[in-house]
Amino acid sequence: MDDTALTFRPEHRDAPEIEVRVNFGMFSGREATLAEIDELAHGLLAVVRRVSIEGLHRHEFGDGGEAVIHQVKVEAMPADAIEPGDADTVADRVLEVVDGWARRSIEFRHAEVAELDALPEPTG
Repeated sequence: MDDTALTFRPEHRDAPEIEVRVNFGMFSGREATLAEIDELAHGLLAVVRRVSIEGLHRHEFGDGGEAVIHQVKVEAMPADAIEPGDADTVADRVLEVVDGWARRSIEFRHAEVAELDALPEPTG
């Protein structure tokens, strides 16, 4: 092994002003593909100059059982907006792109356990 740390404590950084999470696995019965995340990035780059997207697998354990949750997390800063606006306006634009992407991805390809009628209507 080289000198690269296998385990490490990350540097602390300022939290992004915009964070959107998608409960992707709950509604699709699967995780988002790399191609779908790339598609999301291209859509978001029309709204902000930089964006961070993570596919998260979270395992939760407790006395009552366990769960595996797949989410997609999007982080951006209003200062990176293509079209200037206040933080809430930019966040709403990001949310609109993410929500549209999630709905299209889930409708296009979902596992049988997902009920598309269960998707809540977008808010805003």
